[in-house]
Order: sequence, then C-alpha cells, then structure tokens
Amino acid sequence: MARNAGQPGQAAILSGLWAAYVAQSVIGGLTWGGLPAVLRDQGLPLDRIGLLSLLIAPWALKVLWSPVIERWRLPPGRTPRTALLVLLFGLIAVLGLLATGAVGLVPLLPALACLMVVAFATATADIVVDGHAVGALARSRHGWGNAAQVGGAYVGSAIGAGLLLVMVARIGWTGAVWCMAGLVTVLLVWFAVTACGSASSPAAGPRPSLRRALARRDIRQGLMLTAIFVVAQKLSLGMLGPFLIDRGISLATVGLLNGSGSLVLGLLGALLGGAAVQRWGVRTTMIGALVSQAILMLCLALSGAGAALPPALPVAAALLSGSALSAIGFTALYAQFMRWADPGQGGVDFTLFQCLDGALSMGLGLVAGIVAQQAGYGVFFGLAAVLPVLAVLMLQWLVKTHTPAMSA
Repeated sequence: MARNAGQPGQAAILSGLWAAYVAQSVIGGLTWGGLPAVLRDQGLPLDRIGLLSLLIAPWALKVLWSPVIERWRLPPGRTPRTALLVLLFGLIAVLGLLATGAVGLVPLLPALACLMVVAFATATADIVVDGHAVGALARSRHGWGNAAQVGGAYVGSAIGAGLLLVMVARIGWTGAVWCMAGLVTVLLVWFAVTACGSASSPAAGPRPSLRRALARRDIRQGLMLTAIFVVAQKLSLGMLGPFLIDRGISLATVGLLNGSGSLVLGLLGALLGGAAVQRWGVRTTMIGALVSQAILMLCLALSGAGAALPPALPVAAALLSGSALSAIGFTALYAQFMRWADPGQGGVDFTLFQCLDGALSMGLGLVAGIVAQQAGYGVFFGLAAVLPVLAVLMLQWLVKTHTPAMSA
C-alpha cells in the first residue's frame, strides 16, 4: 500500500522507536542498575536497597490500564494521539527524574516516591510506543522494529546503569540524574516527531479491551507459546553472574563482562535477530536460539559438574547465553508479538504478552535460586539444557496442531 503524503516512512518510524526504547531503558537502567550501586556506595543497608523492587510493580501491572490508554491513543476516525501521549507521560517522567535528583537519596523514601511516579509514567508511555509500533510498522519490518526494542534496551541500560555511575562520581547525584533527564527528553521528542502524521484510525470498530484480546484464539495460543519460550530461555539468566563468581572470577571482571561485553554482544544479537527474522522468519529464528541455548547450557552443566574444560569456555558460554543469544531469541519473540497483536488495540495485545514475560521472569528468578542452591550448578544447568529441547518439541507440536499460532 502506498504511503500517504505527510505520513512518516518506515526508516523514520524505526529511528523513532530506537529513540523511545533507549529513553525508556535509560530510566530502567538508572533505577535497577545504577541506583543500587550508588545507594550501596553511600552505605545504605541491603534491605533498604531491596525496596527498589517495588518499582517493578507498574511494569507488571500496566496491562490493567492498557485498554484505557489505547482508547485515548486511537480516537475513531481521527489521527492517533501517539505523539501527544508520549510527550505527556514523558514530561511526567522527566519531571519525576528532576525531582529525584533534587531531593537526593537520604532519606530514601522521597526519592522512591519520585521514582514510582517515573515508573508509572514510563510504563504507560511504553504501552503507547508498543501500540504505535504494531500499527505503524509494515509486517516486513517487524524484525527490525523488535531489534530496536531489544537493542535499545541494551543501549539504554548501559547508559543508565553504566554511564550514570561515572557521572555520579564526577558531578554528583543531582547533576548526573538531571543529565539523564535531558537525554530522555531529547529522545522522546524525536520519537514524537516521527510519530506525527500516522494514518487515521477506522471510523468505527470495537473498543480496545482485555476481554477482546483474550477472546481471540491466536492470542491464547500465543500466550502459551510465550510461556514455553520464556521458561526455556530465562531460567538460567539470574544464575550466570553467581556462577562466574563461584568459578573464581573477580567481581570487577564480571562487572566488565556484564557491562561493556553484554552491551556489544546484546546490541549485536538484537541486530542479528532482526536480520534472521527478515531472512528466515520468526519460527526458525526462535528454534535456532533454543537449540543454541541448549548447547551453551550443556557446556555450563559440564563445568558445574566438575568436568575439565578450558577455563574460557564456560565464561564464553555464560556471556553468549546471557546477552547475544538472549537478544536474538527475544527479538524474534517480540516480532511474533507484533504479528499476533491487533493493530486496532496493539498496545493492549502487546502489553499482555510483555506482562506475562515479566511475571514469568520474576518467578523463574526465585525458582532458579532454590534449585541452584539445593542441587548445585551441574544439575541446575543440566535442567536449563533440557528445557530448550523440550520447548522446541512443544513449539513444533503446537504450531502443527493449533494453526495459525506462529509465523514461519
């Protein structure tokens, strides 16, 4: 279909998505990556630092208000309000960041209150951005759109969790956070510019709602497939760092690997994932990621069981699994989210899948710690090697018996 005059092209849309996802992840990296280190450096006890986990709540619950946001975004017969809503919630988030920098970190509760406002605003803006991506991107560009989502997350997290710490050491907490707020402002303004001129919504149609999403068979099947893939890919993520520490690798080295190494490999993995989806399709890319995950987990299982392996091998396996391979797999999964989502309520459908991913991730973190502690790394990573194989078999069976569950 030809693009109407005044509507943004696919390249402009993708650049805006990169900007929006980097901005959101700068805030996430600041909150969950940079801030804990800053608080510990200032001597706060771990139980107080643990209060930061409360800031995950808006991201886990945003599906509850996603239908309202989509109704605001998609007025019948009119141009979507995507740019307006992102600027509105972005302004709230930026003001919250400015307030966080101004109140300081001692006492902690005022800063947490400001960051909770930021979390609600950012999670809500994410609904708008995801809905825009579903509706504005051509199907042939879904892989690149999700490369922006996953790759932007790695870039933003590196800024918020890495560069922030350098800036705090140089100019203090207030100046560093205000610089982050300025960067977020620039990125969200660019997204708003690229989102202007989107095609008008249909004059009439069903109202966006969770009931409408769950009534669709492909959405229900998609949720099942999502659960299978997430469990297979994410069980091991939380234990990779502790495993490397217990292998005798220093904290500083692990930090360097998780920082610069993960940024480079994660961004590369997102781009490779986007290219793989374009070339071979979602299903093939996801299966390739699962098979590769099984091989890497087998390597870690052998190392954890005491097998004599070259010292660099388990380190490389952990790094590739936690960054590059994860980015490839989830770029493909998020591309499939777009294909399952209804453009008439893309923000609702996409958010539903994301919230399931987030809820499972939290639960898997708890299970992983218990299994690794009680059974040891050998058994834990052995289980993590078996799950991707089972996931491939289950995905293939579901695709054959419950079409159209997944794109080729």
